[in-house]
Amino acid sequence: MHAQSPLVVALFAAVSLTTAACNRNRSTGETAAPVSSASAPAIVAPSRGDDSTMMAVRFLEDRVKGDPDDIVALNKLSAYYLQLQRRTGAVEYLRLALQAARSSLKVLPADQNLGGLRTLAQAEYETHDFTSARDSGRELIEYEPDKAPGYQVRGDALLELGDYEQATKAYAKMEELDHGSLATESRLAYFARLRGDSATAQRRYSVALAQAKTALTPSAETISWCHWQLGETAFSIGDYQTAERHYRDALTALPDYFRAVASLGRVRAAQGDLAGAIERYEQAVRIIPDPQFVAALGDLYKLSARDKDAAIQYSLVEKIGRLNELNGALYNRQLALFYSDHDLKPEEGYANALREYGVRRDIYGADALAWTALKAGRIKEAQSAIKDVLGLGTKDARLFYHAGMIAQAAGDKSGARDYLKRALALNPQFDPLQAPIARKALES
Repeated sequence: MHAQSPLVVALFAAVSLTTAACNRNRSTGETAAPVSSASAPAIVAPSRGDDSTMMAVRFLEDRVKGDPDDIVALNKLSAYYLQLQRRTGAVEYLRLALQAARSSLKVLPADQNLGGLRTLAQAEYETHDFTSARDSGRELIEYEPDKAPGYQVRGDALLELGDYEQATKAYAKMEELDHGSLATESRLAYFARLRGDSATAQRRYSVALAQAKTALTPSAETISWCHWQLGETAFSIGDYQTAERHYRDALTALPDYFRAVASLGRVRAAQGDLAGAIERYEQAVRIIPDPQFVAALGDLYKLSARDKDAAIQYSLVEKIGRLNELNGALYNRQLALFYSDHDLKPEEGYANALREYGVRRDIYGADALAWTALKAGRIKEAQSAIKDVLGLGTKDARLFYHAGMIAQAAGDKSGARDYLKRALALNPQFDPLQAPIARKALES
């Protein structure tokens, strides 16, 4: 099959994101207007997903259409929508998941409907309404203190909000109640990566993968996701061969798994195969036009002297960012970093990062604030924010690179040299555009 032209890819992406945005009529932090169960809005999923899942979804949608008060069907629908979103990346499933969960809880309140509360908490988390997800997790814990789900979602939300101390406590209780499970091991693996312990992360993700493979009903999406996480962990420490193997294993488990397709493109770029990288990113953008994929594809076009094609992709990133500001600002941070990486709209990028960091105070939020502050000429603020980034011990070449460039701008030559060396030693090709800049800065 021939790759689609960049213009076709761009037009497809714009239409897809417009449809997704228009289908979501509430921001992630907005409270739903009260409605009676009889007047609950119709819940209908788009036809994206495997046949068996879509058959189950259509069956449940018909049940809800016949009986809007069927909380069992509503709760199952919400869970299916979240599963479909994870598999396809389609944003419209998040709106449907929230809608189904809220409709269920309007029929029967949380104290009598824990299934509805569980799916609501997950949907809130996936839509980046982390404050609500944290609170829903706390409510779940109050109702079932001896079960793990409340601690899981509360820990996840606290992690995104940057409250690492409380997240540690939530995960410790989760591990006590659900030791060795896929849910527990995968969360503790990611937390280990955040703390700079890649070996523990790899071990825990491997346990999670084994659990996924031996489940009573193995999930191709879950198996693929575990392989992808192992690949991400390997890539983060510059082990491109191992990363590629895991990404290929992810695609064996679930062909066209969009995360693995894009990550395989990133590995190709790190290995110097620009044509292969472009092919993979074009494939990923055809599946789902995530702004990170679109921006990366633009960067690869630029490196291949395809400036017009690159400009199309860069313009599309901005369109996606503006669309998603209308339905939860899911890509706000990505847009802020895109501006800073490409020396565009420094004040707007800084304002986006600052606004998000007011609520979501994790280390990557602090990094976005530091990087955008640097590009906006706010050196002291950049220095202050980067200290919050490095305090957890995360080993990420991009974080070290940002710290190095901030130190250089502040006149700290020794600090700049140290951080840039650490970035390139850890992951020499962490980004096809930014890694060469790091090397040039180090040489100078």
